[in-house]
Amino acid sequence: MSRPANPAASPSAVIGVSLKMYFGYERTLEYCREVATIAAAHPAVLSGEIELFVLPTLPVLPEAARILGTSGVGTGAQDIFWEDEGAYTGEVGGKMVAELGGRYVEVGHAERRRIFGEDETIIGLKTAAAYRNGLTPVLCVGELNSGSPEEAIAHCTAEIDAALKRAQSLGPLSRTIVAYEPQWAIGAPEPATPEYISAVVRGLDEHLRNLPGQSESRVIYGGSAGPGLISQLDMSVAGLFLGRFAHDPKALKTILDEAATRLAATAGVSPKGVRA
Repeated sequence: MSRPANPAASPSAVIGVSLKMYFGYERTLEYCREVATIAAAHPAVLSGEIELFVLPTLPVLPEAARILGTSGVGTGAQDIFWEDEGAYTGEVGGKMVAELGGRYVEVGHAERRRIFGEDETIIGLKTAAAYRNGLTPVLCVGELNSGSPEEAIAHCTAEIDAALKRAQSLGPLSRTIVAYEPQWAIGAPEPATPEYISAVVRGLDEHLRNLPGQSESRVIYGGSAGPGLISQLDMSVAGLFLGRFAHDPKALKTILDEAATRLAATAGVSPKGVRA
């Protein structure tokens, strides 16, 4: 029997992985098995201190949910349509994602905005579809060009407000994971600086938690994030949204260990089961 994922009511850290379209079916399942093995042996994941989720390509979701669910790892989709069902050829609604075992859905990634022309109206509709179907939206926001933290905060809070205002017009809001991903850092050799990330996320976190229904929401960082980064960030940064740097399960294990060590240091205790 699968145990409930992430038993802690309020996880202290959130680590997400998007596999984008890099792996085939069998390679994705192999990855999920490796991650499940890591998670099943990781005290911070087992206790729910770290909320861990993986977003595979949609055809793999049912089997990925079965494999990862036994070790407390959540799964979800990289996109959904804004309607739950109907004559929408080629689209997949949140209702089906939930039926397939998904608990999360990525919304508004920079690639969806740039390649597929998704605007704030579409992103808001998809956010509403996530809430409506019991899915946690991973709402991606981020400025196009590098500038000051204040400029980034202004841009990203406007994106958050647009999505949640549209969603609220269609139904009740619930918990959101905001993934701050400055577009200029996605796919870059290096992430934004720790000081820049921390300053922007502090502003976004303060703004988000003051919005209706968002007291349990969290802000994480994505954009060329990998091992070594989370230890350098302010605790207002709840975690990381990972891409290619976590496609190696060993690198993901390192990041989980770093997140657990950071939590333990904040609590003033020694992390369990974390190797130096």
